[in-house]
This record gives sequence, C-alpha cells and structure tokens, in this order.
Amino acid sequence: MQNSAVFVPHFHWDREWYEPFQVFRHRLVTALDTVLETAEADPDFRFTVDGQMAAIEDYLQMRPENRDRIVALVTSGRLAIGPWLILLDEFLCSGETIVRNLQMGWAAAAELGGSMPIGYLPDMFGHVAQMPQILVRAGIEHAALWRGVPGSVDGHAFRWRAPDGSEVRTEFLFDGYDNGLDVLLVPDQIGRALGEYAEMTAERWGDDPVLAMAGTDHHAPDPHLASWLRRASSEDRAITIATLAEYIREHVRDEVSAVVTGELRSHVRGNILPGVLSVRLGLKQRMAAAERTIDHAERVNALWSRRDDSPFLSLAWHKVIESSAHDSVVGSGTDETCDQVEARLAEAAQTARAVRDAALAEPAALVPSDGYLAVNPLPFPRTALVEVDVVAPPEGSALVAIAANGSAHPVQLISEAPTVLSDERMDASQLERVLRRIHRRELFGRLIDHYELTPGSLVFHLAEVPIRGSFDLLILRREVAAAAVAHPGEWRVLTLEEARATALVPVEVPASGLASFRVDPSDRPAARSTTLPPATGTARALSNGMVEVAIAADGTLDVTGADGTVLHGVGRLVDGGDRGDSYNYAPPAQDVLVSEPTQIAVELLESGPLRSRVRVTRLYEWPIALSSDRDLRSDRTVPTPVEMLVEVRAGEPFVRLSTSFLNQSADHRLRFHVPLPEPTTVSASAGQFAVTERGLTAEGGWGEYPIPTFPASSFVSAGAANVLLDHSGEYELVDDGSELAITLLRAIGSISVNIHPLRDEPAASEIPAPGAQDLGMRIENRFAVVPSATGWQGANAVALAEEFRNDVLVARGTAPVGVRLPPDVTGIRVDGKDVLVSSIRRTTDHERGAGTEVRLAAMSDTGSTVRVTGAFTEATTVDLLGRPLGETPAADGLELALGPWEIRTVVVR
Repeated sequence: MQNSAVFVPHFHWDREWYEPFQVFRHRLVTALDTVLETAEADPDFRFTVDGQMAAIEDYLQMRPENRDRIVALVTSGRLAIGPWLILLDEFLCSGETIVRNLQMGWAAAAELGGSMPIGYLPDMFGHVAQMPQILVRAGIEHAALWRGVPGSVDGHAFRWRAPDGSEVRTEFLFDGYDNGLDVLLVPDQIGRALGEYAEMTAERWGDDPVLAMAGTDHHAPDPHLASWLRRASSEDRAITIATLAEYIREHVRDEVSAVVTGELRSHVRGNILPGVLSVRLGLKQRMAAAERTIDHAERVNALWSRRDDSPFLSLAWHKVIESSAHDSVVGSGTDETCDQVEARLAEAAQTARAVRDAALAEPAALVPSDGYLAVNPLPFPRTALVEVDVVAPPEGSALVAIAANGSAHPVQLISEAPTVLSDERMDASQLERVLRRIHRRELFGRLIDHYELTPGSLVFHLAEVPIRGSFDLLILRREVAAAAVAHPGEWRVLTLEEARATALVPVEVPASGLASFRVDPSDRPAARSTTLPPATGTARALSNGMVEVAIAADGTLDVTGADGTVLHGVGRLVDGGDRGDSYNYAPPAQDVLVSEPTQIAVELLESGPLRSRVRVTRLYEWPIALSSDRDLRSDRTVPTPVEMLVEVRAGEPFVRLSTSFLNQSADHRLRFHVPLPEPTTVSASAGQFAVTERGLTAEGGWGEYPIPTFPASSFVSAGAANVLLDHSGEYELVDDGSELAITLLRAIGSISVNIHPLRDEPAASEIPAPGAQDLGMRIENRFAVVPSATGWQGANAVALAEEFRNDVLVARGTAPVGVRLPPDVTGIRVDGKDVLVSSIRRTTDHERGAGTEVRLAAMSDTGSTVRVTGAFTEATTVDLLGRPLGETPAADGLELALGPWEIRTVVVR
C-alpha cells in the first residue's frame, strides 16, 4: 500500500456554460483573487490554473495591476499555467484549430513566466486519435485526462499512442478531476478519509503516491487547505502539495506498461456525452465556416498580398478558439450563452473575410473590370465551376468564357435579371426628389452609364461597369431643373439596367493560384472541353459520365459511381422522438418513427451542360412534440415539406446534396440514411489529421449507455458509401451495419435532465434551453455522396472532401476595361496521395525573416511521398510551436517522405 499522497489544488473553469461568459468571469476574478492572496500568504500553497490561458487573460483584463504578482508565482513554480488557450472540444473543431489553440496558449504563458509542459485535458468529451502526436510535436511528453479511457487501463497511467506511433505518458484521472474533494470534506478527518480512499483505490496506484485533485468547477480552494494538509501529514502517510507539473516531474515513474492507441471514446469510467455532436446544428456549421474563412484569408494573404494582416488573423483565430471550448461549440449552454458563441464565431468570420477580401483586391487590381479573378485556396490545380454576374447575351447569341491564354469555354446561363428597375410618373416639381437618390454615380446598387433627358421624360441607363465615360451629377441637376421649368406637368422617370444574367463558368485554376477570365457574347458556343464531360438532367435522372443519379418513386436516390457501384435508396429520412438533452440522445419509451412521405414532387431546375439540378420535395407528418410525460410522441402532427436539392456537376465524381426544411416540431431527431449494398461492421471518419475506424458498438460499463454514434468532420465512409461533409457532426451504422445514418437535426429543450433513460447521472442542472429546439428555424445541411467499392482511399475521399468544402474564391476586376487579362499564376503546389494541407500562412522569424509556413499530414497508414513546389529556394522543418528542427535546400522544390499519419510543418523562403 502506498504511503504518500500529492494534493493538486486547482479549479476547472468553464468559461461559459449554464451562465454566460461575463457572469462566470465575475466569479473568476473573485476566485483568482483568492488564489493569489492564498499563495502569497502561504509558501506551501500551489495552484494549477486548469491548463488554459483564457482564465488568466480574462482575469488580467479586469485586474491588469496583478500581472507582476502572477509572473512572480509562475516563475517560482507555485502557479502552473498553460499550455492551452482554452480547454476545447477536440471533435468539433479542425485539427488546425487544435494546433493554433496550443500555439496561442503556449505563447501567452511564455509572456508570464512559462507554460506547464503537460497536455492537461481534464473534461473533454473524449479525445482525438492524433492528440499524442500534436503534443509530442510541440515538445510535450505528458498528458493528464479523465473521460474516454478504455477499460483495459487498470492503473493510474498509460502510454497513449497516436496513429503515427508518437506516445505521451498519460495520467488517468480515473475518479475525475475532483477526486480529492471527498477527502477534504471534514478537515479534521483528512488523514482517515485519505487512508480509506487509498485503500479503496490501491490497485490503481501500486507503489506510486495518490494523486488527489483538490478542486472542482468554478471554485477556488479553501485558503486553509495547506494548513489542513500539514496537520494531516504524518510519518505513516506523507502529504505533499504540488502543481500538476510538479507531480508529474517529481512523483511518477515513466515506466508504464499499458498502451492505448488512437482516439479515447469509451464510456467505461466516465460519461463522454456523445449527444453534443448533434445538438444546436447552427453552432457546428458556423464553426466550420469560420475556420474555413480564416484558412482562406491566411492563404491569400500569405501568397498574394503585400500587406501583413497577421494581427487581424490572430484576432480571428482567438475568437474561434474561444468558441471551441467544450461547453461552447458543443451547444450545452443556455440560450444566451449559445447566442454569444454564435456572435463570436460570426465576428471571427467577419474579421477573416475583411483580410481575405483585401488580399484578393490586390491581384484583382490587375484584372479589367469586365473580367473576374478566380483564386484557388487548395494547393493542387483544379477545374471549378463559379457563378458570376454578367451582361446578358443578345437574343440568338451565346456566352463564352475567355481565359487569359485566349481559350474559350462554354458557359451555362442560370438566370436573367429584370431590366426595368423603376417606372414612375410624377409632377415636374418632384424631379429633384429623384435626384436625391443618386450618390455620386450609384443608383439602385449600380452605376449610371448615361441618361436621356427629353421633354417630359428622364431615362437612366445603369450598368455594372459604365462604358460611356464620366458622369457629372451637378450637370444633371442643372439640366433637370431647367427642363422642369420649361416643361411643367407630368413626367415619366424610367430606370433601366443593362440586361444582366447569372452564368456558370468553368475555370481552370492553378495550385494555390490565380486565374482570370471574362464572359463575352458569341455568335456560336465554344467547343466543349474534353476534360469536362457534360452534365445532363431530366426530372428523373442526372448524369455527368462519372456519376449517375436516378430519382426513385419514393423520392430517394439510386446513385451509381464511376466504378459501377450502386447505392440504392440514398436520402431516406427517418424522424424519431428525442426525450434527451443537450448531452445525450434518448428515445421516448413509445417512439414513433416517421420515414414515409405523404406527398412527393420532383422538379428539374437545370439540365446542363455544366450543372444539372433536380429539386425533390417530400411532405412528412411529424409529431409536433412529446407528450407531457415525455414517454411518447404527440398525436398532433405538423405537415413539413423537406426539399432535397440534387446536383451533378461536370467533372465531379460525386453527387452534391442539400436538404432544407422549416422546423416546426420539438423533441425529435432527424437522420439522413444511406443504405449499403452489403452490411458492414466497420466505419471510418476523417477529422483532426486522421481517419479513424470504428465498429458497430461502443464500450460501456459506467453510468452512460454506450450508444454507437460517432463524430465525423470532413467525410464518413462505410462499405461502398462515402459521404463528404460540410461541418462536424454525428453518424451511426444502424440495422446491423446495413445503413449509414447521418444526423441532420436533434431538437431538445433542456441542458440536462435529471431522469435520463441512457444516462444515470445528470450532466448538469435541469435548466431549460428552448432555443435548442430550433423551432421556426430553417434547417439546412449540405453533403456529397461518392459510391466506391474500394472505400475511402479508392474514392480519393481526402482530396474530394477538400474540393467539396473549399470553393474557388472570385473577385471582380478593378482595372480599366480594355486591359489585357493577366496570365495565370501558381502559388504553393503540393503533390501526393492522401495528403492533407491544413495550413498555408505567412510567418516571420527574427533571424531568418519572412517565410511561408505549410502544414501537411499524411492521411493513410502507409505514409505519403510529397513534393512541394513554389517560389522558394530553401525550407526549414519546424515543430508545432514554430521552433526550427532542420534546414533543407529546396531550389527545385521540396521532396518529403511522410510516415504513416505523420504531421509535418515546413517554412519555405
């Protein structure tokens, strides 16, 4: 039996949860005031600030005068801070966001004396497979965590191994991050209570000291804690107070036999609360959109702008990382908390959008204003379809896209806009009021090209790009005033816009590069590109030579892939009741599943040649809510039409799908089903630098039913079905592995419920969260389906998911009409199979100067050979904190051999 114990005073600080951020911050300031006063009054006292710098930053904004006090305690080793900026949910953000979180937290801690070198992950709802590699590549050798550890671990530590083989020694907080509190309930009985606890858990500790985590949510330890423990310490049982860093450094053995590989999502020793993957859909979508916008902004700013907007990008990242907290993006907070998260994510995206648009404006200044600039955010060349607003062709003419090299490509006309914007009659004395609408040259959002002034008539001709030279508003005012005097009575004022249309244009864009084009009328269509077989469509079938879609009588789809694999019944919708909460799904005792529509309508929207589209509308009768006892669904139903847009584009080996409906029902879960040709026992999903395989079950054994719903970020694969995703979410293999089900909506009304059929212990207080019902909200989901008999690797899902999620960026040219289109330009190009490029950004080193950082990950168990090319001559490999590891000549490009699932970061100059 061990005869010593180490107490680690700490708190766990949810930045926002059942109270909004500012309410919790008010408590935080009081708590940290107490911590500082206690530490300065008692030299034995130590404190660990929850592993996240957000708590320190939030405190110092209110108490800036205490900065030096914090620095003194950190540098003396009595206050442990970092390494994270915030304790995140690892599955509901990108791998790149995890890296930036660690970078920002480490840098913030360095300014205050240095970070705790431990990957402290106390309360996340499970852990991603690549976390050990992320920590190791930042120089961190230890982790400490609670949830998700499998039952195979019978001690208090294990070696956690990432798919690439990286390992960190991991302290298993098997009784939670508050296991020491029960021992402290009666200060005079600490010795006895500690002895009983040590005896009960002796098999876990072996000869190692007991780790007693002395803290909980939103409370500072009692100021008398150190004196209590001094009194309780004895020759029979020595008690030490330490930070978590001191405990790891001084009191544990590195020799640990248990090894766990990959993600941690077991329910056996604690709830992992898997329902957070699917509640409050909008937050998940906004997180993905914000991350994508920042990524694009960083890439175009690094490659195509002379201006360094890093401060704005850092602000955007900070907002996203704050929102990634494990009680923020998960949606398990009150409505006002979730509203604040949503606003923060919007602010992040807006900040990044400003940087992105400013960066695009620089190369757009070289493109004539009747042309367009296309920018590819991905590091491989592609042909993409973009929608642009153009002058409509004269009757009998066609439109063609002219590239910089003079080649012509066919254009698909999508819609035409009305040309009469206003037709008014008024007295001559009112004409001056019309002129007040004009702002310099702008009118109705367009520019005045010219006007016609005749007795009794004023006609404005508007254009996107004026071609009639200058316009002088003062001259117009003088002419109109004179005409009104000369011709009193009724006047007609007509505002006409040049005939406009929306055109779909194929654009060949280099890797991370720029391409320009313009759309002109032509007497004959351009010859079709041999690289883009036409997309065709009827009301019942779509095809592009690579993928075919047939719309069945029940509104589902039969999708045939490039290799002949057929998926039947794609898009079957199944709606069931949900009596759970924001943390866990739960079916009512008497559930009613609705899977058959009462009406079906199919409408052909576009028939090619570049894009074909069909809208399938299915009407369902969904119960309006659960009954008052929540054990069955209501007899009252509400008719709900669900629109499914089915789209096939020329050159794409997948079918794009989007669903949309107005949610009028409460307490329900809606899932999109993809039946498989043959049942399977294995699924795989991509996210956070890995593709993780899972079975049909999850490990249970504690107080939470192990429902086998799993996270997916960029794609999910099961059997012959590969589904590309727009945002992180939830999926499950159902019916013994015969169907893949993707959650579109989970509508619930409480943060937590005390009586939950699938969870013994409440996850929080039973606080109403009516906003989580999403009532009156339009629910939209976007994904794509790739049939492939050879699974996700045969389908090239890593690259296809990147194409699906990352549209080509388009900006209008601003150079004078008549300027030649500038030639296409390539940026950073990366060639390699199953390689993810998670970041391309500007970086600056005080010794080496400016550079471009590229982060890559091999997304396979065989590794990847990668070639990186661009306008650089040397490369430096760096760790995830940017510290140099070695330099490589790269005059002719950079050749990299990535090991299986390896993350590699290089800076090129």
